[in-house]
Amino acid sequence: MYLSILALPLFGSATAGLLGRKLGVTGAHIITTGCLMLSALLSLVAFYEVGLSNSPVSIELFSWIDSESLLVQWGFLFDSLTVSMLLPVLIVSSLVHLYSISYMAEDPHNQRFFSYLSMFTFFMLVLVAGDNYLILFVGWEGIGISSFLLINFWYTRIQANKSGIKALTVNRVGDMFLSVGFFAILWVFGNVDYATVFSVAPYINETAITIIGLLLLVGAMAKSAQLGLHTWLPDAMEGPTPVSALIHAATLVTAGVYLMLRSSPIIEYGPTVLVVITWVGALTAFFAATTGLLQNDLKRVIAYSTCSQMGYLFMAVGLSQYNVALFHLVNHAFFKALLFLAAGAVIHGMADQQDLRRLGGLVNFLPFTYTAMLIGSLSLMAFPFLTGFYSKDLILEVALGQYQISGNAAYWLGTISAVFTRFYSFRLISLTFFTVPNAPKGDYLHAHEAPMIIVIPLVILSILSVRFGYVAKDAFVGVGTDFLSTALFQHPDHISLIEAEFGLPLLLKLLPAIGSFFGAGLALYLYHVAPLFTIHLTDSALGKTVYAFLNGKWLIDNVYNGYIINGGLKLGHTISKVIDRGFIELVGPFGLDNALSNTSRNIASYDTGIITSYALYIILGLISFLFLLFTPILLGSSLESVFGGDIGLILVYLSALVLLPSSFNQKKG
Repeated sequence: MYLSILALPLFGSATAGLLGRKLGVTGAHIITTGCLMLSALLSLVAFYEVGLSNSPVSIELFSWIDSESLLVQWGFLFDSLTVSMLLPVLIVSSLVHLYSISYMAEDPHNQRFFSYLSMFTFFMLVLVAGDNYLILFVGWEGIGISSFLLINFWYTRIQANKSGIKALTVNRVGDMFLSVGFFAILWVFGNVDYATVFSVAPYINETAITIIGLLLLVGAMAKSAQLGLHTWLPDAMEGPTPVSALIHAATLVTAGVYLMLRSSPIIEYGPTVLVVITWVGALTAFFAATTGLLQNDLKRVIAYSTCSQMGYLFMAVGLSQYNVALFHLVNHAFFKALLFLAAGAVIHGMADQQDLRRLGGLVNFLPFTYTAMLIGSLSLMAFPFLTGFYSKDLILEVALGQYQISGNAAYWLGTISAVFTRFYSFRLISLTFFTVPNAPKGDYLHAHEAPMIIVIPLVILSILSVRFGYVAKDAFVGVGTDFLSTALFQHPDHISLIEAEFGLPLLLKLLPAIGSFFGAGLALYLYHVAPLFTIHLTDSALGKTVYAFLNGKWLIDNVYNGYIINGGLKLGHTISKVIDRGFIELVGPFGLDNALSNTSRNIASYDTGIITSYALYIILGLISFLFLLFTPILLGSSLESVFGGDIGLILVYLSALVLLPSSFNQKKG
């Protein structure tokens, strides 16, 4: 059964990809979607058997690498962490497949699209189920290639091409550090198997642990779009909306968080690594929340909310609250998939329009889509008693419960980010559904609710976005739960969940919620009560500067393009001009050719045709030859010890130059 969970998506992908022309569009839909749904049902059984029953399963298939010092098995580990990751991956992926049947109905390349989707899911399953870092890396690279193929699916669009290449390039930076980190693990621990590495980790030097942890962190930062390596994520919106939902909710961006969770037995012994992770997560959450305030693209606003929520997850990892991070990861998968699929329904119903400034007034035309997006937004905002409420605010509470500088900073940055999240979420709802209609009249005349095959995934995700957090809270983060005790490691000195639950002042626990309501009220005021005031905010110099800075995404892309990319191009041009086409050519083929040609011409100039000159050359040659021959005798040593090497070849060469007749400039009668 466990291998079937992995094999079914692969079977669906291979069948749709290789036999798509034979099966047709409908056949590809049935096979890929059916395989994913069956795999999702099996994952629920696995979650019960492994997670709730606390019975991990390990499956070894065959030896992959077998040498004297290294043995790597191709095997899979199903523990509570694995089956917890399988739930969001397979549930969201199966719903995305179902949603795509209608959303991509007019596309002529359905078989290829569904093959890519299933392949994407398969490699994600390999990543989370592998029992060593090498198999994890196979899945890691697989989802990287699959994401490129899906983002670049509409390859005739230049922006899709650029976005796909950008995602691949930025992730290569992280992959480079990650591969070095895996080599470091192999060097330090002598193996890449989880069981071996994690059992030896407590006895390894802290410096080595810190280096390995930082290398793994950079790899995770690229995949999970943390500050500095986040630039690919908003541009990934160029792919079809189902792809955006799958990337942002359950697969690509969660891979980096999973890597950190799986490596908890290593990074727990590197306090420096934990502090760095906390700061990276806090700054990412704050950056993405401020950037999302003024975005005008419907999908980009949701994309920056993903970046912000990934920051919260990294904060939780840096605070050693791995169970809280995993809980919020699962919760986030459901309400983020709901937001993206609802946004796709809006775009689909409004003639592919996704600029917020050209929407508005859709609440009467798309009431069900409005309800679904409202539920997803409220869950994202951690509205009380929705799914996001049970995990998001808990991250801020455990940050404050650490009683450390990094924890306090994370709490305040996270609280401010929560206020901004509430602001841009209500701004999105307001501009899309409530403001004055701004789209062409024809778009409203043809506006329509999504068909039933799109409504079904939205209904299921809405239910999960409302109730899953309440149902799963005790299992994941309940006081005293041992649900994740066999998969995640937390040092006893880092336990702060009880302090967060019972030891913090009530005001500090309520502050994020109070601030969030303030952000929501401010958004409603600016875009409904005083829209003219909002428009004139950019009239002043300060307003223009702030707007340009935030709408320009902190100008990070400008820095990369203006300094790093252009600087690299200029450096490459200089190296090519001065070294490759300059110095190397001068001392290489071009210079050698000129030197030999000039030398041969100089030697040929001595061929004057005068016999006394020839006699002089012969005498000089004989004197030189005799000098070379008798000098070792006079010094009492051999030719080889004086001149080194095979002196016989040198003597033959010089003799040939002196004694053989020259063929240059011979007169022809």
